[in-house]
Amino acid sequence: MITLFTDTDCDVTPQIAKEYGYKLISMPYIIDDKAIFPYKDFENFNSHEFYEMLRGGILPKTCAINSEEYKEYFEPEFKKGNDILYVHFSRAMSGSFSAMDLAIQELQEIYPERKVYTIDTKGITIISLAIVREVGKMFNEGKPVEEILNWAKTEVDHYAVYFYADDLKFFARSGRVSGFAGFVGNMIGLHPIIHMDENGKMVSVDKAIGRKKALLKILEYVDKLQDDIQNHHIIVANTDFDSGVELLCTSLKEKYGNNLDIEIVDVNPTAGSHCGPGCIGVCFHSKGR
Repeated sequence: MITLFTDTDCDVTPQIAKEYGYKLISMPYIIDDKAIFPYKDFENFNSHEFYEMLRGGILPKTCAINSEEYKEYFEPEFKKGNDILYVHFSRAMSGSFSAMDLAIQELQEIYPERKVYTIDTKGITIISLAIVREVGKMFNEGKPVEEILNWAKTEVDHYAVYFYADDLKFFARSGRVSGFAGFVGNMIGLHPIIHMDENGKMVSVDKAIGRKKALLKILEYVDKLQDDIQNHHIIVANTDFDSGVELLCTSLKEKYGNNLDIEIVDVNPTAGSHCGPGCIGVCFHSKGR
């Protein structure tokens, strides 16, 4: 038997995890020196309340979970005789995976017959969510793990995400994005266009002045890279930015048809701690990243 795992940085809620049969690892954020674990310390995520708090001046931090916490997730499955397939956010973005590697190494000394398979989505939030869903579908269709892993080797890079942030102080503080200076951007109304590259890192690839022009830039990347967009699921993510969601979804449907399959997702609070309120982006099936 194989047990599926994913994490909250992939924008997976308990409801989505239950739908596909995933066990959900909670990735924490810190406010006032207190670590908060999504869906363990609260049942439902109130996106508006969280991002209003950030607008009010709160600057959350994030932290990696340690090897003992990974063991608490994984060991019960090993004890049952189950192997693990973990579909996770980008390894390049967190030191958490060094702790995970250590936990697996120590557990396999106790349970040498057990295996852990991993799929690095090379992303975070909605691009990871799209891949988590596809893996979940294949697993529930009875596809063998080797086939799923082979699919991931090529298909992970056929999901793209492009987004921009409204207030760059959050990204500037976290240092997670290369290619821009947050304080300068805010001074002149500059919005860098950011994507997850083939190495699983957030990179600023373009820029625009003003929200509307930034959204138009995102649409240009969608048009350039999209692969049969009318027949694939699209995810639009935001951090409490309803007007931007409406404009982006309307623009996509005007370009590609009203039957476009679009899902709207609130960015999880751990990832949202880095991008802040007013962030919006789109994930789509693509020719490349």
